[in-house]
Amino acid sequence: MEKRTLTISLQPDWQAAFRTATKKAFQRQRYMGEALNFESPAAFFSQLSEKRWALVRLLQETGELSVRELARRAQRDVKRVHGDSQALVALGIFEKSASGGLICPYSDIHVDMHLQRAA
Repeated sequence: MEKRTLTISLQPDWQAAFRTATKKAFQRQRYMGEALNFESPAAFFSQLSEKRWALVRLLQETGELSVRELARRAQRDVKRVHGDSQALVALGIFEKSASGGLICPYSDIHVDMHLQRAA
């Protein structure tokens, strides 16, 4: 099985970004990874906080874990980890396994962020 990758980008014109990525994928006719786009840095940071990134890192390193075990290893409250995990599942960064645990299916997550001076 090929390793899965995720590229997170910040582009206000998400439709143009989607069209470009789709065109590249069809030209190459092979797996090019998956993409997640945010329209602004504020949207990105509101969804992917430091504590949520720590959960992503834990699951990348350990593999499948239950929410309770993830909270224990993160040394955080189970209820808060459950909420953060649900948000990460909704974004597609975490997936639920057949046994009910959580996994981060991506071996590589790349954040593509450009800050430019306004014209």
